[in-house]
Amino acid sequence: MTATPFSPPLYMQRYQFVIDYVKTYRPRKVIDFGCAECCLLKKLKFHRNGIQLLVGVDINSVVLLKRMHSLAPLVSDYLQPSDGPLTIELYQGSVMEREPCTKGFDLVTCVELIEHLELEEVERFSEVVFGYMAPGAVIVTTPNAEFNPLLPGLRGFRNYGHKFEWTRAEFQTWAHRVCREHGYSVQFTGVGEAAGHWRDVGFCTQIAVFQRNFDGVNRSMSNAEHLEPSVYRLLYRVVYPSLCDNNIYQKTLINEVLYEAQHLRQQWLIRENMNNNAHFYSPPLMEALHHGAEGNACEQQPVYQQGGIICVPLARVWSCPRVQALCGSLQRLREKLLEDERVRMSADGSALNLPADDDDDNVEEEEEEEEEENQQNVKAVSGAVNNMEEDWDRELGSYGDE
Repeated sequence: MTATPFSPPLYMQRYQFVIDYVKTYRPRKVIDFGCAECCLLKKLKFHRNGIQLLVGVDINSVVLLKRMHSLAPLVSDYLQPSDGPLTIELYQGSVMEREPCTKGFDLVTCVELIEHLELEEVERFSEVVFGYMAPGAVIVTTPNAEFNPLLPGLRGFRNYGHKFEWTRAEFQTWAHRVCREHGYSVQFTGVGEAAGHWRDVGFCTQIAVFQRNFDGVNRSMSNAEHLEPSVYRLLYRVVYPSLCDNNIYQKTLINEVLYEAQHLRQQWLIRENMNNNAHFYSPPLMEALHHGAEGNACEQQPVYQQGGIICVPLARVWSCPRVQALCGSLQRLREKLLEDERVRMSADGSALNLPADDDDDNVEEEEEEEEEENQQNVKAVSGAVNNMEEDWDRELGSYGDE
């Protein structure tokens, strides 16, 4: 028997395997059975890669109720809404039960779950997951019994809750039978490799990745309407802010437009003050040259003043990459702004009208300070997210079944 340290820890390698799969195949609907402390769910919500529905199921409602609020949106999710939607749901239920709302998922994950079932229950597990739910893909991880002699001090199974631990041959026999009966193909891999000549025993955690053999009829199942539970008990549901929500989209777009317009206005005021102090006359086109000779015709349209109003050409605002990303065309941007009462535009809709009075500078400064504070909040939250993930890893140090 020899020591077999893993770096990163084995449970982290299992989670990373799922994250890498999601990054590669970009499933929209993912369900994790035996989610327990919601550790994998918390990681996937930061590495969603196109996930629109993220579901966790566990039989232990006490743990779910304790952990569910860790899945709530952060401040940064509201300050910078994502492009795509995300809904997270937690259910109390068993993988042995047929629940209609679990059908039509792109990916099912069962990380260190199957070994907690009685052997006679595995057949039922297979029928429910692969036969009834029939997802596009299934990832199953389980201990490799052949690796156990390399784990120092281990007698018996790795965890008191395990009902069995399979050798590679036993695991593969079960997996191939599932493929024959339910129309899947499977590939085997793992995480936690032994060093040196011990590599012959395989990975510490063995992994089977099942892919459904689509016949063309079932390809659209992930587009099926998401049903309310009839067997499971819904404990938690949260909808993340996203630009798919028209109200959030409109607010985000207007905020970006006004921020860019105020920035251009402030630049123009600074240059005007400099020109006045230097007794130097700057014709309108000089303002465009200050902006950058490399810009196109739209970007070079000058900011100008009419009475007590500073007019910022809409085309100049449109040149902001963030505004372009939010709005598909200049015409669509104009239409969106004309619909919003917070925006004042010229009669022909070619420019945004902003006040030129110095008295309004205080308001502008407050807005800039608020924007700067928001940006700092985003950075602070990002840092907190990183620390949070590190805390989860430390917290799980004794939780993962290695």
